[in-house]
Amino acid sequence: MLVAWSASGAPDALRVVLSGDDPADLGRKLHYLGAISRAAAALVAEQRAALAELERLGGEARLRAERLRAIEQASRAERDKVLAERRERQRVLATLGADIRRNRREIQALKADEARLARVVEALARAAASTMAEPFSALRGKLRLPVRGELTGRYGAPRGAAGMVAKGVFIRAPGGQPVRAIARGQVVYADWMRGFGNLLILDHGESYLSIYANNESLLKEPGDAVAPGEPIATTGSSGGNEETGLYFEMRHLGRAFDPLSWVKLK
Repeated sequence: MLVAWSASGAPDALRVVLSGDDPADLGRKLHYLGAISRAAAALVAEQRAALAELERLGGEARLRAERLRAIEQASRAERDKVLAERRERQRVLATLGADIRRNRREIQALKADEARLARVVEALARAAASTMAEPFSALRGKLRLPVRGELTGRYGAPRGAAGMVAKGVFIRAPGGQPVRAIARGQVVYADWMRGFGNLLILDHGESYLSIYANNESLLKEPGDAVAPGEPIATTGSSGGNEETGLYFEMRHLGRAFDPLSWVKLK
């Protein structure tokens, strides 16, 4: 009612005066009308202020809602990131565990292979007789490597896994190349052995042995006498190596030593 009264505007004072009403009564009416008009204006102002406050509060509520959504999205993204990192860590740990188990099996296999070769070499060294005309020890520094190729693995280098070292050298060469005896000798072993493939061992007297492994084929049999430089095998990858070539060792009294200290590289 007050709003409607305020919207219609104040009555025409001249019209009220000309109406012929009692001036005292007219004054009271004008006083009441003024009070009502002021009250209506105050109420309208309060309503406008209330509407403005509601609008402000609504804006703040929308801002808070947007912030909450942003925080929730960030939290969800962070949670997804943490879960992804946890899954990746579990995958890496599982892969690492598998690698460790595989390395352990490789180490055990390498140790078993080397122990098997050591037993064969020791038995051959005990049974070998020194029947060579020229002492093998006199050939130190005069020998040639048994095959032409690239020297990619050296004596004492890590072999396969941590804790294992090579007791010979690896000479990379195309498959099927001739492997030659480094000196006069007698074949005392010619067979396949796990970890070394087709393996041939020569006895040179004085308890010296030369070992030729990873061969594609063996050209001699136990008991055969061979001359220096005579082909005794062909290069290959029968020992499980990724590359073709020859794995070569030299031993004295069953103990391996660096073959490069006995050969001429040029």
